[in-house]
Amino acid sequence: MSQEIVPIPPRDLDRAGFEILPAMIARAGERAAWRFIEFFTANIRNRNTRAAYAQAVTQFFHWCETRGVREVEKIKPVMIAAYIEQHPGAAPTVKQHLAAIRMLFDWLVIGQVIPMNPASSVRGPKYVVKRGKTPVLKADQARMLLDSIETDTILGLRDRALLGLMCYTFARVSAVVGMRVEDYYQNGKRWWFRLHEKGGKRHEVPAHHNAEAYIDAYIRAAGIADQPKGPLFRSVDKQRQLTTNPITRTDVLRMIKRRALAAELPTSTCCHTFRATGITAYLENGGTIENAQTIAAHESPRTTKLYDRTSDEITLDEVERIAI
Repeated sequence: MSQEIVPIPPRDLDRAGFEILPAMIARAGERAAWRFIEFFTANIRNRNTRAAYAQAVTQFFHWCETRGVREVEKIKPVMIAAYIEQHPGAAPTVKQHLAAIRMLFDWLVIGQVIPMNPASSVRGPKYVVKRGKTPVLKADQARMLLDSIETDTILGLRDRALLGLMCYTFARVSAVVGMRVEDYYQNGKRWWFRLHEKGGKRHEVPAHHNAEAYIDAYIRAAGIADQPKGPLFRSVDKQRQLTTNPITRTDVLRMIKRRALAAELPTSTCCHTFRATGITAYLENGGTIENAQTIAAHESPRTTKLYDRTSDEITLDEVERIAI
């Protein structure tokens, strides 16, 4: 069956992250095509994971096509192993691509499109991480950055509130840009932040007094306190005025790069820097990994430990003892 006659509506293709079906899937027929689309739309709920997996399987099918393999049923374990072996990406990328391929074939097997999963016996590269690579700011650098932001404009108030919230709650940027005004709320005498983290988890963190002051100043200046369902952090128009649309992660990254440059901080500073900076500052002041894990909404303390850079200076001091 040709690629063009498989009746997949463009809207469903776009939702799955594709403009057209991979030719190999289209040739397998309508049943395989629908099963393929359902894998991305019904089985994978996270948009970022969906995009990454779509890219991974597209690259794999293209690699197969260039080597003369045109039917899904003819893909063998040795071919997938060869693809993984020659993959130019870093180990985490290769492991992610293999996971995408393996999960897709599992889905096709369950849907009785193919009899067996050729990726089930293929092993990816070993990859063990004991220390995260996310760039971290020292506490005084983070303080300098927050203090360097102008507070006589609505844009400055917004940026300071957003960066302060990420520092003091260890929040992911995706959770921050998705917040509504009502996600900053009072419970008793304290104010809290409600964060909608990945995997559909709702996470609530009490507001640090600095973050509370930043958010209060921003909301008051923006005049959005009476819009509980509206986005908390909003984009700006050409006149540098707030719109009714939420700020995007790309906009946040650009803002961080601009603010870091102005404050003469490392150019590697990124969205995740503030999550790692907050966790490190917390641990340096006597906080525990277990509590940091809870605040950061990590599934495992091993993940939280990747953000802990408190041992860096100790390691350097010990190395300097080598008197040669």
